[in-house]
Amino acid sequence: MPTVADQFIEVLAQAGVERVYGIVGDSLNPVVDAVRRTEGIEWVHVRHEEAAAFAASAEAQITGRLAVCAGSSGPGNLHLINGLYDAHRSGAPVLALASQIPSEQLGTGFFQETHPEELFDECSHFCELLSQPEQMPRLLRSAMQTAAGRRGVSVLVLPGDIAHKPSVNPTGHGAVHCEPPTVVPPDSQVHRLAEALNSAERVMLFCGIGTRGAHDEVMRLADVLNAPIGHALRGKEWIQYDNSYDVGMSGLLGYGACYEATQRADLLVLLGTDFPYDNFLPQANTVQVDIEAAHLGRRTVLDLAVQGDVGETIRAVLPHVERKTDRSFLDRMLREHADALEQVVEAYTRDVESHVPIHPEYAADALDDLAADDAVFTVDTGMCNVWSARYITPNGRRRVLGSFVHGSMANALPQAIGAQLADPQRQVVTMAGDGGLSMLMGELLTLRTRNLPVKVVVFNNASLGMVKLEMLVDGLPDFGTDHETVDFAAIAAAVGIHSVRVDDPRHVREGLADVLNHPGPALLDLVTDRNALSLPPHVTGSQVKGFALAVSRTVLAGGVGKMVRLARSNLRNIPR
Repeated sequence: MPTVADQFIEVLAQAGVERVYGIVGDSLNPVVDAVRRTEGIEWVHVRHEEAAAFAASAEAQITGRLAVCAGSSGPGNLHLINGLYDAHRSGAPVLALASQIPSEQLGTGFFQETHPEELFDECSHFCELLSQPEQMPRLLRSAMQTAAGRRGVSVLVLPGDIAHKPSVNPTGHGAVHCEPPTVVPPDSQVHRLAEALNSAERVMLFCGIGTRGAHDEVMRLADVLNAPIGHALRGKEWIQYDNSYDVGMSGLLGYGACYEATQRADLLVLLGTDFPYDNFLPQANTVQVDIEAAHLGRRTVLDLAVQGDVGETIRAVLPHVERKTDRSFLDRMLREHADALEQVVEAYTRDVESHVPIHPEYAADALDDLAADDAVFTVDTGMCNVWSARYITPNGRRRVLGSFVHGSMANALPQAIGAQLADPQRQVVTMAGDGGLSMLMGELLTLRTRNLPVKVVVFNNASLGMVKLEMLVDGLPDFGTDHETVDFAAIAAAVGIHSVRVDDPRHVREGLADVLNHPGPALLDLVTDRNALSLPPHVTGSQVKGFALAVSRTVLAGGVGKMVRLARSNLRNIPR
């Protein structure tokens, strides 16, 4: 007779789930055994449950479909929590199975007893205990649909003894709706938006992840308005390519003229962004378009809030927008953007092929050249975020995943596992910091045992570079950030992964080509300059109160890769 665990896996298979990430053990055993006996679904053994959650999140972000991870009772499911926070804040539809001690022991202080339904409440839309077989399959389907529909995490807590019991209700058939809706704002909001756009002389568009799928619409709006376009970090991959209105990025990793454009515009239009750094926003003369009502107005004062899908909203408003003939604001911002990039690029291109230790900017730029046009990049939090933001060139087919909202270390390698399993034929490249890699280094074993062809590029500066930068702009001496260099290539080779170590810049491109062309998992250990930090160009006394304030009203100076060439080409659009 089928058990609750059998029914659990059957419902997942009906929803198109192909794998469950986790570590086997005690209260999870009946579920893992059900996976063993079910065609079309597999158990992906990782070395740490945190990696399971990160991998599931990456799979969900690449495919747009529900992904699943699991942790055994007590410590097992507690290890999921950091990766689940990241998935939830990234809007990734993930179901987490938190198995539980025997139900009759709950409340007795039993071995490994915790209360996941309380612990996971803050990082989920749905978190419930399945305490009776009669609750299946309805409770599981509700959890799955909540994760898929609300684009976040659902947690189902399942005691091991309940998983063992015979199922009671018929499983039936059920699908999970994962396609996000499009929302068209009401006519009243569309007309008010058109009035705001028409009455402003200088309009600037600032784009976030909500512009995914709306690239052409944003370009048409910018063309009608002669509006410069800036972006937040998560908007970069969706809006920067094929963009002759680009003035760069704002925020802690920003560059170019984006910040200046936001401050000088008569009207700032926030498109699909919940940009968190309010001190980069003018706090006036702003309208916001977002599909999530909760995002509207929580970062800045708004003149108008428009709830709607970005693409649908632009299509609705364009017939009512009057074409602007004055290009002076756009042209001025394009010139300032190009000038800003020109001023910083020389420092990161002079003698880079002979500079020892290796300039990480040089290595990132070479990686951008050699990686596939449709590669998935997973990037560690910290300085790797800087190098990816400045050097990985978007083209509409590449993807860049990171812990961009939660800001966790050690995300890149486990995210690569999920991305590679989601699309085995696609090139997946991890831009790992030595600090991040060392935290979940056991997942190298996962690459090896499953022969996943992930390419791990380690920016090995023997330092927690972003933390060092935070200390410096706080006026503090850096302490506890530097450590002895580790030979990650030797570690990778010891577990059977093809590896190359490069400490001479003349061999960077050769090393990258070797690793990228290797048919299986491979690691490149780049010994980079620990002093290559993207310092703010100006720090005032009042700003030395924290990293965010220290870079407020500035952009971080640093190399910008091919973006300077894009900026130069955009100047051709300016009438002479």
